[in-house]
Amino acid sequence: MIVQLRKGLCESRRHDGLAPAENQLPCWGNALFLLEVISQRSCDRPNMGLRLLTYIFNLPTAVIYGSLSLFVSLLHNVFLLYYVDTFVSVYKIDKLSFWIGETVFLIWNSLNDPLFGWLSDRVFLSSQQSGVEISSPEVVLKRLKALSWNGPLFAFSFLVFWVAWAHPGLQFLLCLCLYDSFLTLVDLNHNALLADLAVSAHDRTSLNFYSSLFSAVGSLSVFMSYAVWNKEDFFSFRIFCVVLALSSVAGFTLATWLLRQRFESEGKTKRDQDFTLKDLYIQPSSVSQEKRITLAEYLKQLSRHRNFLWFVSMNLIQVFHCHFNSNFFPLFLEHLLSDRISLSTGSFLLGVSYIAPHLNNLYFLSLCRRCGVYAVVRGLFFLKLALSAVMLLAGPDQIYLLCIFIASNRVFTEGTCKLLNLVVTDLVDEDLVLNRRKQAASALLFGMVALVTKPGQTFAPLIGTWVLCAYTGYDIFQRDPLSNVVSAQPKLESGTTWEPALRRGCFYLLVFVPITCAFLQLLSWSQFTLHGKNLQMVKSQRQSLTEPRSQEVKTI
Repeated sequence: MIVQLRKGLCESRRHDGLAPAENQLPCWGNALFLLEVISQRSCDRPNMGLRLLTYIFNLPTAVIYGSLSLFVSLLHNVFLLYYVDTFVSVYKIDKLSFWIGETVFLIWNSLNDPLFGWLSDRVFLSSQQSGVEISSPEVVLKRLKALSWNGPLFAFSFLVFWVAWAHPGLQFLLCLCLYDSFLTLVDLNHNALLADLAVSAHDRTSLNFYSSLFSAVGSLSVFMSYAVWNKEDFFSFRIFCVVLALSSVAGFTLATWLLRQRFESEGKTKRDQDFTLKDLYIQPSSVSQEKRITLAEYLKQLSRHRNFLWFVSMNLIQVFHCHFNSNFFPLFLEHLLSDRISLSTGSFLLGVSYIAPHLNNLYFLSLCRRCGVYAVVRGLFFLKLALSAVMLLAGPDQIYLLCIFIASNRVFTEGTCKLLNLVVTDLVDEDLVLNRRKQAASALLFGMVALVTKPGQTFAPLIGTWVLCAYTGYDIFQRDPLSNVVSAQPKLESGTTWEPALRRGCFYLLVFVPITCAFLQLLSWSQFTLHGKNLQMVKSQRQSLTEPRSQEVKTI
């Protein structure tokens, strides 16, 4: 049996067509030695542990990559749901400290993406124009090493929220910034791997497919948390969070180790070949000394990247719409549906809005394989525009249609956000080809996209409340500083008098925001040219850059 296992591991074939290393997976000597010892000690009886190890070693790269989303989703959904309530209801944070913490967090949350992206990828930014051989295994190993450290640290930063260890205001500020720092490092390296592990659109959609699948599974932690959440007795919830964190640490450690095993051997073989043949290479005389590009020069190059500019314009509106739906979802339920539907139905709509985008994205990704990401995203914009127009014509009294529209509006909007990472990976390819970089600056480009689009998170509640106030003529909405949701507070004593105006204002806000967003996004998306033949040409050029370059050899 161990001979068959050794043969199976040594002849591991490429999984999902991902990355050059998948074609030539090495024998894992240490792992096989361990398996041999286990099998010798239990040769007289079936060993389920050996079968499990064998199965884990042979998991496709796309599955292991996608599982990293599970270990993030397990923690992040619980964090989003409970961190505000914990500091407000349990730790009794004051309003001033809360707003100071949120303001500092907003600034840090916007700046840390490009900062960490620059620190991660600045070594790849070179003005050398030719004679450079791109070494993919080393780049992938760099990302995996970062994930192997930052993943467990992200899990531990999650735990510091649930135990009071400092003044509530100080702890709130430090915990938010610490948690977001490690979350950003994990997200940047995980998203960068999407561009570094594969080049073809089919392979990248496969990677994204498993990420969405595992994210949906990770969202189940929100439902389990309801059973242990108790503001009066916090012990059970703390134990639950510790279990989640330890599971995440184990998952990050195992997944990154498995992926590193698949690329370390190829990287070592490549370095040995380069060392052996170093004296046989004739470097072209035209190759100049490598010069690192400064951040200012990189930004200048990015400002000339036409497709990048149109994409971030569209994505800024998308981020705005996603957070508008999140902020105003409870408001729409309260003023449009609360007196028409049961409490359980409202809770069901809220729960579906968290899980359905991940599951729905699985179907969207299958469409992307057949039609391309550009066509699918454009179709979702048209669908958003059409559904909003139908809802506008139907009016606010069609309760069942209103329920479907409120839920589908959030599901389709969140689903579009999940697809846009594939577009960013295409922009990474184009950036590499246009500027002839030494290696694709994947993490940095993801960071620059986040820098431009994250202000949409702040614009969503501000613009939404301003539009409703302008329509009704009264300042009847205000942002509740002690909550992550928008609350309605009529200022006049005769609240019932203004309820029809409030209901009508909520309805028009619900339908006109997606109509406006869809129209602007279709306008900007029509100017985006990185699709079809243009995209295929860019991918073929990047593929040619990743192939070994032919070099002249001295006559011996």
